[in-house]
Amino acid sequence: MSVNTKLYVLTGFLGSGKTTVLLELLKQLKGHKIGVIQNEFGKLGIDGTILRNDDIQMVEINRGSIFCSCLKLNFVNALAEMSKQDFEYLFVESSGWGDPSNVNEILEAARVVSDKEYDFKGVLCFVDAVNFLEQVKDEETTYRQLKHCHLAIITKTDLADEEQIQKVTQQIRDINPVCEILISANGQMDYSFLRKDLTIYQWAESEETTNSVENKPKSIFLEYNGTVEKSKLDRFLQSLTPDAYRVKGFCRLEKEGWTQIDVVEALIDYKPSEEFEKSQLVFISKIGPAIIKKIFSSWQECVGTEMTLKN
Repeated sequence: MSVNTKLYVLTGFLGSGKTTVLLELLKQLKGHKIGVIQNEFGKLGIDGTILRNDDIQMVEINRGSIFCSCLKLNFVNALAEMSKQDFEYLFVESSGWGDPSNVNEILEAARVVSDKEYDFKGVLCFVDAVNFLEQVKDEETTYRQLKHCHLAIITKTDLADEEQIQKVTQQIRDINPVCEILISANGQMDYSFLRKDLTIYQWAESEETTNSVENKPKSIFLEYNGTVEKSKLDRFLQSLTPDAYRVKGFCRLEKEGWTQIDVVEALIDYKPSEEFEKSQLVFISKIGPAIIKKIFSSWQECVGTEMTLKN
């Protein structure tokens, strides 16, 4: 029997915690038939690797934003294909640079070519309690993500004090006066919103996205074989934080073994991971191609072993 698939779109700036909460969402909905469309800027799908398991069906759309003309048709086609699967839930995790201002236009296009209509439940925007106030000053994408959301989820609240969280909440309200607001730490939050129609909190009308081929940030990925000392890798990553919006990947460390790396601004997070064929790190650059030279020189200075860089 055909079901109406509940569709959620997840947005939020680079490193805001989308994948962490999505993993918890999948646990909350264990036993349900779930699909995921996962979007990243780089060729290497780090978050897709983290999410992949036997209980969900996933499609990855990489090398750009699904809201940009460069990938919009891919997104529409993915929605059409997923509509054939009779999922109970479909979660679309957009890239951190994704501007969802045109999401309604895309859903309308998908409606035309899909086997059946989705039950669109809303756009969730993830807001980094630690870094948001600085990000929103400089990045229009951060502003647009909030303007066009139905639910704002303030993440990393365990790393921010109450005053900071209040400032973030006020800034959200200044941008979007009607969306619901929730707080989250390590993916833990009130998930009762899954029983609501969040689209009643619609604030902004659709508009043209700011995502384009021209303003897409440069992404580079680094590969190495063997192992490196954690202290050396840490020095290397710290040297790159001023020039990278985000660094993430999987590395084999000398003592700790395979480790998942996640860097947002000055915060570097390490956690155990499964094994991979080789170590890989993705860098999303603040300074365009100039980061390539910086990565090479910092690696030689801090680590000194052989590695390769790829687009």
